[in-house]
Amino acid sequence: MDTLGEEVLMVRRVDSRGGVTDEPLRFEIFEDYVNGLNMRFKLIPEGRFFMGSPEGEYGRDSDESLHEVALTRPFYLQDTPVTQGQWEAVMGENPSHFKGGGSECPVESVSWEDCQEFIRRLNAREGGHHYRLPTEAEWEYACRAGSDTAVYNGPLIIIGKSNAPGLDEIAWYSGNSGVDYPGGVESDWPEMQYPASHSGTHPVRQKVPNAWGLYDMLGNVWEWCQDWYDGKYYANSPCVDPQGPPMGSRRVYRGGSWYNSPANVRSAHRSSNDPGDRHNNLGFRLARTCP
Repeated sequence: MDTLGEEVLMVRRVDSRGGVTDEPLRFEIFEDYVNGLNMRFKLIPEGRFFMGSPEGEYGRDSDESLHEVALTRPFYLQDTPVTQGQWEAVMGENPSHFKGGGSECPVESVSWEDCQEFIRRLNAREGGHHYRLPTEAEWEYACRAGSDTAVYNGPLIIIGKSNAPGLDEIAWYSGNSGVDYPGGVESDWPEMQYPASHSGTHPVRQKVPNAWGLYDMLGNVWEWCQDWYDGKYYANSPCVDPQGPPMGSRRVYRGGSWYNSPANVRSAHRSSNDPGDRHNNLGFRLARTCP
């Protein structure tokens, strides 16, 4: 797929000994799509990648067995989680706990079922565009953006329970998510990178995006995916365009959140919940099927 060019940003890397260097991070720029609500979508190319995590990766769980996946069709993915303002523009209300952070914070406290209703209304409003949740494979492929490390800016180096310096440049997680607006959750947690009495979500686009221009793929809020969850699915999943198990009781969500320790804020980490559950660290971002 043709690109529109390349952008280079200088980012800070932390090595295994805690040393810090500034290195160039190159971004491939693909054609964007912007809808009537000013939601911006990046065009994600088809391709192959290794889904899951290698043995020995920090925080690895048994449901992350490494396997190759091919995605044969390009798709669009929103460049940020859906914000409180975008949700309210479609649904007429804002269910978020962290309203004090402002309309550019991710919407949270929305269930998988709530997301489906949002999508139904948005598709009707936008004249039949096929908005949807990403599949779990699409989500991880887009999150990695060509990387094969624990997080998309390199290996995950842990200095303390809530202190992973490399995460600070790309993600809001338990170590750096302190807030001073009303409604923050008490968070006097041990070994925080930046100690704070209260934590919560932060406005989108404040951290460095991944190599495909996607912000907040890790941290800030968990993101619902379309798939049912099965901890053993990777052992038997299709290697081409996997869609998840045909049935289940819990839906997948990915990416970690403002509340989570570094082990859960990794590209391969999987989690799940009842599709009707709502939490103040759980939101979503939209995919859009290419015409």
